[in-house]
Amino acid sequence: MIRTAALVALLLTSVCVPADAQTNPLGGPHKVRNYLPHMTRPEVEDLLTRSDMVIIPVGALEQHGTHLPMGTDYLNGEERAKLIAQRTDVLVAPILLPGLSAYHMEFAGTVTLPSTLIQEVYVEAAKSLIRHGFKRFLILNAHGGNDATTTFIVDRINQETAGIAVKLNDVVGPFMDRTASRTLPREKPMLDRHSGTGETAESLYLIPELVDLKGVRAATLTLPPHLEAMLPAVVAGDPTATAVFLAEGLKDSATGKGTSAAEMSSTGVWGVVDPAEASLERGRIATEAFVDAAVAFIARWNELRPPGTGR
Repeated sequence: MIRTAALVALLLTSVCVPADAQTNPLGGPHKVRNYLPHMTRPEVEDLLTRSDMVIIPVGALEQHGTHLPMGTDYLNGEERAKLIAQRTDVLVAPILLPGLSAYHMEFAGTVTLPSTLIQEVYVEAAKSLIRHGFKRFLILNAHGGNDATTTFIVDRINQETAGIAVKLNDVVGPFMDRTASRTLPREKPMLDRHSGTGETAESLYLIPELVDLKGVRAATLTLPPHLEAMLPAVVAGDPTATAVFLAEGLKDSATGKGTSAAEMSSTGVWGVVDPAEASLERGRIATEAFVDAAVAFIARWNELRPPGTGR
């Protein structure tokens, strides 16, 4: 009897944490509404009574110069999805951190996966969510290298499962408010892509604690001569020049094109504009425009196909 009482006392001591006891010294995450990793099962079940819609952000784990974190694409995409889910009933379900980043592999820390494997993971994840009652999927691509892969993911969900999928980046266009961006100073057209001012600005707004502008170093770019000659037309917005330029630019060194990130940029930044020129305000405007458009699209989709309709 004494042993039993002692055991009970020990168990009570182990599960009853005093109010002033120290918890995770790193602080731990704060709970975010409709964000699957933070939700209890009853909360998921409750959401299913109001919505059958899921946002799946698709990102990457790759070098972003000397000033942005390796997880920039994943983290920014996830944060945008979370912001959307605070304004409308939609589940945010992050599935996979790495993406297709073979052309960054010469820079330490990059993790890349084959397109076929990425597709399988996301399609299987969608099947799991469909089994629980979710029906509609918004695939939010946060990394340019995943563009073709996410197109296939959407098509496979539509062709192979009971789910219905759209590529969120494509469908928000008609709902975008372009007026806010016109308040920003116009910049001279220049090459400013991977880890440039646009991506840095959004990171300053979405993940400010992870941006190190003091770590910015000017990039020295070395493009193959024919791409160098094509660059003015690309910067000017020529769609044909842009299409053929990107068909060769930023490709795995194993292809022999000489256009991997390390082959073209000394720092991994693909642009001639100093990323330190990025502004938080530009990031806020771009993010809010996307979130507003996504919320408007979701509202319209719910009008056209209310949750729970169809088979």
